[in-house]
Amino acid sequence: MKRLIILPLLLITSPSLAVPGGVIDSLPAGDYICELPGDAVGAAGIRQPVQSFTILNANSYQTQDGRGAYLLTGDQLAMTSGPKRGQRFHRITNRFLRLIEADGTDGALRCVRQVVNNR
Repeated sequence: MKRLIILPLLLITSPSLAVPGGVIDSLPAGDYICELPGDAVGAAGIRQPVQSFTILNANSYQTQDGRGAYLLTGDQLAMTSGPKRGQRFHRITNRFLRLIEADGTDGALRCVRQVVNNR
């Protein structure tokens, strides 16, 4: 009888896995400021306002051109609809993303969640 109770509890507490990318997750809500690397004599980053976006909730984002949805599986963020549809990002941390180029490598564009000290 105890085994019958334990099995459903184990199934409920196990993480949901996406096929094939990994655990489905979401990004912290807030503004993600995108930039290209600067150089040693100038700014550390060159802002790219057209690329920046705001995470609204667990699966939606907004840009200056409209709203869309995203899917985060493991460390891969895919913009599935809206103005950024088709763009993919590599999640380095919960607050740091890199655009994935067409060849699958991390690109130069980086997007960082805006906080008080990086406005």
